[in-house]
Amino acid sequence: MAKDKIINEKSLEFLEKYLNNASPTGYEWEGQKIWMDYVKPYVDEFITDTYGTAVAVINPDAKYRVVIEGHSDEISWYVNYVTEEGLLYVIRNGGSDHQIAPSKWVNIHTKKGIVKGVFGWPAIHTRDKAKEEAPSLENIFIDIGAKDKKEVEEMGVHVGCVITYPDQFHILNKDKFVCRALDNRMGGFMIAEVARLLKENKKELPFGLYITNSVQEEIGLRGAEMITQTIKPNVAIVTDVCHDTTTPMINKKTEGETKIGAGPVISYAPAVQNKLRERILETAEANEIPFQRNASSRHTGTDTDAFAYSNGGVASALISLPLRYMHTTVETVHKDDVENVIRLIYQTLLNIKEGETFSYFD
Repeated sequence: MAKDKIINEKSLEFLEKYLNNASPTGYEWEGQKIWMDYVKPYVDEFITDTYGTAVAVINPDAKYRVVIEGHSDEISWYVNYVTEEGLLYVIRNGGSDHQIAPSKWVNIHTKKGIVKGVFGWPAIHTRDKAKEEAPSLENIFIDIGAKDKKEVEEMGVHVGCVITYPDQFHILNKDKFVCRALDNRMGGFMIAEVARLLKENKKELPFGLYITNSVQEEIGLRGAEMITQTIKPNVAIVTDVCHDTTTPMINKKTEGETKIGAGPVISYAPAVQNKLRERILETAEANEIPFQRNASSRHTGTDTDAFAYSNGGVASALISLPLRYMHTTVETVHKDDVENVIRLIYQTLLNIKEGETFSYFD
């Protein structure tokens, strides 16, 4: 299995459908339904919670519990203010990048359905070249073609409507996946593929496996914080994205060096339990899976932190997928890295024994 092709026609079809569906923070449920429908044949049961986290479970009766986790939400905007002229000003829902907004199409989600709009921007001819303003939260705005505030309201748009980008999935040069929301819908895809492989390869695990697709990571790890109290796992292996730092304008001295195509990134951080991380490294080496290393000084900024510090402490580790252009609409990953993250999680699960504490004192 170590070097076999993993992503097949059916799983690629699922990935495209899953990515193209909007799943902004706080509104993840339609994406969760797509994910649950795909993974259903490979698991025994599901757990869901009040805010929309979905957990697919294998061996639910086992006392020893292992989590593999990604998060399902994407960054977006909220309508914050409507001018008398019918233009919309916004605030962030997650870490949306104001600098990429001008000239982008948007979908505004209303009770009447999707309303289309564009982030407008003054034409180059009209700007003062001596003191050009850069895009900021104070000056970016959306035009939905309404003549005034009353028409905006008649279209169903109001303060609090969530706004997403409509950019869809593409494959660049045969082996690069490009889309908005690869951060971290790719995590949900990869853990779903692990479930599929376990089923198709008839692997029986000596523990309960909780394949967790959390919500609200983008605004503070909130979904993981909630669901870990329900699952009460013994071990958590989290997957998220990290930066490809080899593209222009990134300082490797501060950001480290990781790049797409060079393999999964294994993290060193206080929240990462060292013995579990070493097990992952040993698994990668034994199965000839390429990998990279990354260090975080205080926290990982991922759901790893939420799991690690819950329930009196959960042995947790982070396997990241290197990605270019994070929090833009052209996030880019390498197909080989995607398959190797799946391999690494899959092989690590086969290398965990029931009841392991990963204690430093055994």
